Amino acid sequence: MLNTLKVRHTFAPSVLGGLMSLAGTALGAGDIEFNTDVLDLSDRSNIDLSRFAHSGFILPGTYSMVVQVNAQPVSEQSVTFYPPDDDPKGSQACLSPALVGQLGLKATQAAGLASWRGGECLDLKGLPGTQVSADLATSRLNISLPQAYLQYSAINWDPPSRWDEGVPGLLVDYNLTAQSIFQRNDGQRKNLSGNGTVGANAGAWRLRADWQGRVENGRESAAGPQKLEWSRYYAYRAVPSLSARLLVGENYLYSDLFDSFRFTGAALNSDESQLPPNLRGYAPEVVGVAKTNAKVIVSQQGRVLYETLVAAGPFRIQDLNDAVSGTLDVRVEEQDGSVHTFKIDTAGVPYLTRPGQVRYKLASGRPTRLQHGAEGKTFATGEFSWGISNGWSLFGGGITDSNYRAMSVGAGRDLLAFGAVSLDVTQSRARVWNESLSGKSLRLQYSKNFEAYDSQVTFAGYRFSQENFLSMSEYLDARYYGLNGERGSRDEYVEGRDSWKPLGASKALYTVTLNKQFRDLGATVYASYNKQTYWNRSDTQRWNLAVSRYFNVGTIKNMSLSLNMYRSEDYNYKGNGMSLMVSLPLGRTGTLSLDANSGSGKNPLAARYSDRLDERNSYQIGASNQSASGYLSHMGDAADIDLSASTQKGSYSSLGVSARGGGTLTPYGAALHRTQSTGGTRLMIDTAGVPDVPVRGYGSPTRSNAFGKAVIADIGSYQRTSASVDLERLPANVEATQSVTQLTLTEGAIGYRSLEVISGEKAMAVLRLPDSSAPPFGATVKNLRQQDTGIVNDDGHVYLSGIQAGERMIVSWGGAERCTVTLPTILPMDGLTDALNLRCQLLAADQSSTDPAALTGTPIDTENTSS
Repeated sequence: MLNTLKVRHTFAPSVLGGLMSLAGTALGAGDIEFNTDVLDLSDRSNIDLSRFAHSGFILPGTYSMVVQVNAQPVSEQSVTFYPPDDDPKGSQACLSPALVGQLGLKATQAAGLASWRGGECLDLKGLPGTQVSADLATSRLNISLPQAYLQYSAINWDPPSRWDEGVPGLLVDYNLTAQSIFQRNDGQRKNLSGNGTVGANAGAWRLRADWQGRVENGRESAAGPQKLEWSRYYAYRAVPSLSARLLVGENYLYSDLFDSFRFTGAALNSDESQLPPNLRGYAPEVVGVAKTNAKVIVSQQGRVLYETLVAAGPFRIQDLNDAVSGTLDVRVEEQDGSVHTFKIDTAGVPYLTRPGQVRYKLASGRPTRLQHGAEGKTFATGEFSWGISNGWSLFGGGITDSNYRAMSVGAGRDLLAFGAVSLDVTQSRARVWNESLSGKSLRLQYSKNFEAYDSQVTFAGYRFSQENFLSMSEYLDARYYGLNGERGSRDEYVEGRDSWKPLGASKALYTVTLNKQFRDLGATVYASYNKQTYWNRSDTQRWNLAVSRYFNVGTIKNMSLSLNMYRSEDYNYKGNGMSLMVSLPLGRTGTLSLDANSGSGKNPLAARYSDRLDERNSYQIGASNQSASGYLSHMGDAADIDLSASTQKGSYSSLGVSARGGGTLTPYGAALHRTQSTGGTRLMIDTAGVPDVPVRGYGSPTRSNAFGKAVIADIGSYQRTSASVDLERLPANVEATQSVTQLTLTEGAIGYRSLEVISGEKAMAVLRLPDSSAPPFGATVKNLRQQDTGIVNDDGHVYLSGIQAGERMIVSWGGAERCTVTLPTILPMDGLTDALNLRCQLLAADQSSTDPAALTGTPIDTENTSS
């Protein structure tokens, strides 16, 4: 005889999904019959397998689920299941119009969907080949859609319909550097400098205020007591329907045709970061050599963009924002008191556009100074690029105010395997000091990513300007600073002045950037060259060359030889430097370097050893015949901290510290955290109130604070981001039932996701009802947060997790909550050998009966069937 159990109303499988293998017959009429003879149970009549008996059935209700489209997570949200109109005993996921809008359907397919429940839900059955299924075991709603119905997507990039604007919140980000330098001749100097962003998010809008400041020696300087200044107030938002970014307030003109200057007004620009990664531009790089542990400051027109401490030796800054354009000022402050400055002219790739598309940039406002004062008349500018065909793009634009106008037109050509090239010409007309000036400027650009040849970026640019050609920024300088840089009247003409010639007018600009790998030789070459010539002042130029090669010598493997050279010439500075370094690995992660540096004065030869203490801490120590230095970098949960110290015999000693971090406040909580870019995108992870849970994005993990909140800042905008619990570093009394989440955030968004984490001890327990009977086999136990903590085995035995002394847990079977258990205040030393005996107190609705079979709330048919 074979005993079978037939159940008509079910949940989908949970942690005991393996029980589906007990099915004695094939699925028929929506029911699954379990062969209970294979279960080693003392009482086969007291079983509740309702959660596992009906394939695909979800009890009507609302569940928190991760929505997946073609196996790619889209979002985590509440999904409601209702009985469909044609099957009152079944259930179907209600796909709301908002949820369907995130699937990335093409407009024609989305418009043809049928609705049910009065328009509350949409039905995908009208799209052939589409499947929708739910899995409570993994809390996922799986949607399979043919690719022909979907908008364009790429690896790690989602269409705009899936972007997440984040939650409302406040943020404060900072980057601080403090230094104390004692020089034998000048005494002690102290300085504190920093920059950062204060902001608020409301819907799609990002409100931001940038600040920067510097204090020297803790006392007032000639500039007065005020050292902190707010460099910019602005607000921006994404406009996905236009693939654009709208910004109002104080801004810099980011143009592919005209030079950059500061203004107050509004700008609407096509946003490259909203495009798939293979269609985006690149960010500028800053390369140099530090003679000592040094502070590097990158600024533009007085506004600090980047500030950091670097260890002695070559440095390369690659994490500048790709929206930065124009000329950058780089200042290297050495700990021996010397200062090295140079400029970098950032290059833009040829202005090409995909066939049939139009990219544009519009702006209007008044030019302003860093101190927020107006410095010009109202201007307007616009530019576009139109993809005519697969190979050609046409672009152009104009900029004008009452005394200045410039027009530009050009064309770009995709040379396929040979890269891309563009040529444009700009005509300007300006009236300054009662004189009209007119001239042309010609520009040629070339760019190519030679992936097959391991060349990451190659750029070459040339621009020639006639003597009377004025860019907008040159026009503003001429109008307000005159011939010799002395500020004149804004509108009056100075009589007796000779024929006006622009001071420092550009003549020609040459730019080349190359990054090449030679895999057969184990070598990498990076080179850049910038030269700017002028009509009536000396030229400026800078070139960098970095060559590195890996090789083996006998039994010593992975040695490296690197050469870094630079030369910089400006009208008030000339300098060059060279660093030759030989490195060999020591131990598992250490590196010993021997460095010859032509720019180190008394210390041309030095030895350095660098190593990692762990994933969060690294250090470098160095010594030469007359000096010693040390550098320590710590990646903390609340901030990144760098320490540096150095001394030189008879000359100086110094100590420096920098900290970079931020704080984020949302309606769900607050946390201090590391930060990548001030005011940038971030993701708050809620670990259900459990502290010290390690979570990570792409970099090192960070741990949740005392309130169970952590913020991950190493994520990008408009690209699919994963955040996960670091299971290898979980505390012993914590387990994660949901460890991974994915989403795509817009620029500046504060994302929010919760991960199911259970905290508490683990122990065996025996559950008993008031009449000493046991809950049925397969009953579930949950804590007050509705997290699964165990499933009842034979005779009431259950292995519980997440045990908190004195708390309550709820036992459910038959699709309803039945009774509660109160955990003891003193837990056993060994939860596996000393089982807890727990009384399960019936809930009020079930006080009338203690028969488990009667309490199931669902019809159960037990039959004896011949085998």
